[in-house]
Amino acid sequence: MATDRAASDPAARPRDHAWALALVWIHAIAAVSAVVLLVFGRIGRPTGLTIPEFLFSVLNVPLFPSFVSVALLGLVTGALLRRKRIALWIVGALQVLGGLWSVLVVIALTRHADRIPADIEPWRRLLGIAGNALSPLVAVLAIILLVRVRRQFPGRLARGAVPAALGVLATGFVVAGAVTHLLLVAVLGHGLRDLRILRHAMLRVLGVAGPLRLADVPGWIPLIASVILGAAILGAAVLLFRSARSEEAWDGDREVALRSLLADHGAADSLGYFATRRDKDVLLAADGTVAIAFAVTGSVCMASGDPIGPRTAWPRAQREFLAMCRDRGWVPAVISSGEDAARAWAQAGMLVVPMGDEAVLRADRFDLASTSMTKVRREVNHARAAGLTASVRRHSSLTAEERERLVRLADAWRDGEDRGFSMALGRLGDDADGSCLLVVAEDEAGEWKGLLSFVPWGRHGASLDVMRRHPAAPGGVTELMVATLMSDGPALGIRQASLNFAMFRQVFVDAEKVGAGPLTRIAGRVLTRFDDSFQLERLYRSNEKYRPAWVTRYLLVDSVLSLPRAALGAAVLEGFAPTWGVRRDELLDALTPEQLEAVARIDARRVEAADLAPRRSDQSRHRVRHMQMLRDGGMEPYPTGLRPPQPFAEVAAAVAAAGTEGTAMNPAARPATIWRVAGRVRRIRDFGGVCFAQIVEGPASLQAVISRSAMPREQVNLFRACADTGDIVELEGRAGLSRSGTPSLIVTAWRMASKSLQPIPFDAFEDPEARLRRRATDLIVHPRALGLLRARSVVIRAVREHVQAAGFTEVETPMLQTVHGGASARPFRTRINAYSTDLTLRIAPELALKRLLVGGMGPVFEIGRNFRNEGADQTHNPEFTVIEAYEPYSDYHGMRRLTESMIKAAARALYGAEVLPLHDVRTGIDLRGRTPDELPEDPAQRLQQLLVDVSAPWPVVPMCEALSQALGRDVDLSTDLDTLLALAREHEVHVRDDMGPGAILEELYAELVEARTIQPTFYTDFPAETSPLTGPHRSKPGLVERWDLVICGMEIGTAYSELADPLEQRRRLTEQSLKAAAGDAEAMQIDEDFLLALENGMPPAGGLGIGLDRLVMLLTDTTIREVLAFPFVRPPGR
Repeated sequence: MATDRAASDPAARPRDHAWALALVWIHAIAAVSAVVLLVFGRIGRPTGLTIPEFLFSVLNVPLFPSFVSVALLGLVTGALLRRKRIALWIVGALQVLGGLWSVLVVIALTRHADRIPADIEPWRRLLGIAGNALSPLVAVLAIILLVRVRRQFPGRLARGAVPAALGVLATGFVVAGAVTHLLLVAVLGHGLRDLRILRHAMLRVLGVAGPLRLADVPGWIPLIASVILGAAILGAAVLLFRSARSEEAWDGDREVALRSLLADHGAADSLGYFATRRDKDVLLAADGTVAIAFAVTGSVCMASGDPIGPRTAWPRAQREFLAMCRDRGWVPAVISSGEDAARAWAQAGMLVVPMGDEAVLRADRFDLASTSMTKVRREVNHARAAGLTASVRRHSSLTAEERERLVRLADAWRDGEDRGFSMALGRLGDDADGSCLLVVAEDEAGEWKGLLSFVPWGRHGASLDVMRRHPAAPGGVTELMVATLMSDGPALGIRQASLNFAMFRQVFVDAEKVGAGPLTRIAGRVLTRFDDSFQLERLYRSNEKYRPAWVTRYLLVDSVLSLPRAALGAAVLEGFAPTWGVRRDELLDALTPEQLEAVARIDARRVEAADLAPRRSDQSRHRVRHMQMLRDGGMEPYPTGLRPPQPFAEVAAAVAAAGTEGTAMNPAARPATIWRVAGRVRRIRDFGGVCFAQIVEGPASLQAVISRSAMPREQVNLFRACADTGDIVELEGRAGLSRSGTPSLIVTAWRMASKSLQPIPFDAFEDPEARLRRRATDLIVHPRALGLLRARSVVIRAVREHVQAAGFTEVETPMLQTVHGGASARPFRTRINAYSTDLTLRIAPELALKRLLVGGMGPVFEIGRNFRNEGADQTHNPEFTVIEAYEPYSDYHGMRRLTESMIKAAARALYGAEVLPLHDVRTGIDLRGRTPDELPEDPAQRLQQLLVDVSAPWPVVPMCEALSQALGRDVDLSTDLDTLLALAREHEVHVRDDMGPGAILEELYAELVEARTIQPTFYTDFPAETSPLTGPHRSKPGLVERWDLVICGMEIGTAYSELADPLEQRRRLTEQSLKAAAGDAEAMQIDEDFLLALENGMPPAGGLGIGLDRLVMLLTDTTIREVLAFPFVRPPGR
């Protein structure tokens, strides 16, 4: 069986799977053709072959214009679709019979050609001979194909199907003969003496009977016989092809196992708990780690919801489910699948069909005060005014009387029969459902007026099962209960709730759109017409008012041919189509007391921290054992309260200096200073009685000697057994020499300061991405990275002190902002739930700092984080540190002087001189013309080679003048737009259609001037088009007083003469907001608070902004990731 299942997997042998589908399609087309011929082609035509009949006769497919032929072809097609092995045998038998019949026909035609009627055209005669000649060849090829694809048809017959079918068939023939005999006796006075009557009846069943040649026999007698024979044949076929029964029937132990899986994985699917419905069977697949709930109706095996279990095991479980369906002759289908599960099913070969959408409410997003919830708020207020209140409880808290009341009222208030299969539990008040939620609305007298029952959705969600209301309840009772669940549910841990399912929701949405197509409008009207019966639109409207998140659910089938069967099966299971018999769950017993105790333990189970522990490598488990051994030996691996040790570098220097004073392996040889030091173990060499350990801290290193001659044997053995590389140890000892003469710390006592549970790759940690992802390990292994972070601290401190010395006051402004402004960039967005308000992380503190200028704060500056929703590379990070400073009664010239002196002060703090490492960032060539290959490989030596004195005043160049020099021709704002566009094309500079001359000039400047500037240079006087917050140039119309400082091809900072005109500022911000409204995610919005403050009068001012990350990059000649403690790294798998 394992071999058959593997072979029946479409992914196992794709070519055989394709041939199997072709076989199904051929018989499906034949069945449809038979229907067409029966209805249109054979009415009034007693003889003659049609084209479909001829073609399928060549293929040995019995296509006849008769009801039995149609039914038989339909049953065979269905059996092939269900991968029944018997269908393959029947097709093979038909091929053999068809081939033999054609051989006999060809022999007859060749031997008795003179008997062929002369009125038959020669081409018809030749075509008939050719078709019958081809038929045996087709039969041989078909038999070979059937043998090849037999593993694709593993479906077994139901138990007892063959005897039952043969019995019905034999009974039918006996009855047909007996009835015919009795009728002949009654009509003609004699019995059945000529078997040609039964032969004629059989041919009539097949639709190929000629005229009855027994003149004394009425035609209606063979007709009755043919009806009996046809019914017998159809009955036998139905019994033969009927579906096998499920072997995974519900029992209490299966439900307990299912609930255990739900406790661990139920949060993944809002419909997971409905798998405990007791008329569903459960396949425990993938060694019991995944459960798939399903039910069999007719020939369709309908799985419900998502597989319950770890997603990594889904594919294996899905393959087992499909193999089970093929083995038992079922058509596999899935109803109400989520998107992730639908993708997994699609990879297993299933066809995805959208069903509709599920309404999901989140408690943190549900706000009755919102304007979009006005209708719901009015209904809730109406219910409260009528004296109704609502409460939320678990079913387990209900008394026996309340539980009886719940079941009684739910039945009394039910309008019609309950529907639902994939999204309904089918029971209420069961002892096993104590974790379900009950929301009750009651009046002032305590009478219930409405109730909602929810099943658990993981530990923090609920999914609607039952909704009832008293027929005389006031309006708004349902809205009150939903609102109460959203407000009071979080106290019970409920963060989200799934409401009703709206089938075909997208049809209603699309039909309401302007310009909806005629087919969409017709579909919408048809669904609306049947709303009284199916309540599709009503469910959609009743949920839409809560403004839910709509989650699409899908129907999956294995083939287009299976879709009608699956749709009918879904309709039967969900209650939209009639069914017969008693519901199976009404015949099942409830859980036993022992099983209920197991369910209670599962419900009470909580995730333990140990359950979420990572899977450790062998090395890590080895170190965890060492940690426990330390504790067993009386040494705490993570002690508290240790006194600060002596500086490591000082101790390392003392050990090196003491190396010339003689040996110290014998501690009694010479009194010496006792040193106490802490460091990380980089290397250990164990020689039994003595160990040598290399201890490091940053770039400093020393050798420690742990020997039995200097400390107790137990301490030496503990070190040998439990110390690993990467551990932080505290050592006490004297400086001296090892026996080989190496300066060493002769250890007299040690203790573990911090045990490392992960190995530190001191000699093999160079992969750039790994270094970024494991930044702490990178800092341990590469001490230079620590030096860069310390250099960053020096630079920022120097900048802060210089600006403070210039008379500026440091302030702090909000990082969470309600208005996206201050600069043009895409913001990060978040939300404050307490006020239901969207917020953005600030892009720049500019507007807040200017409001402080209006308030009279004087010169102010801020050093802090800004955020831009963009990617990370060598020069950009989504969050970055800047300094922005604003000085009243200054301008961009004053800010230029402040910036130049500030950067020179930072260089002095870092290098002791006004020097910068200058080179072309694109090519790496420095000012002396040296290429990167000609510079030292060591970063520190390379940096020293690149340092250039910049103490002289830095040049100031107007932007248009610098661009004109780069282009070799004069350009400015007056240059014709077509000329600027031609220059952009010539230099391959991308420009957008909405750019004016100023924006095009700045794009050319960025490519041809900024990127090629190495020496510190201030470029001034930019177009007003690209600087909405900048004051106009006092002498050059169309330009603004702004400069950009460029060094090594990077923009280091910018400064403005600030725009103080509130009306002009409003106009420019309005233009930006119009761009935002048009879809420009980077355009600023109007900040009314800022504009109102500006209308109070802001003094003339200059403002600057400098990226401190880039400044540190410049000073240290590194990338932005190296100067950030923790640069942003794309999450794995994204």
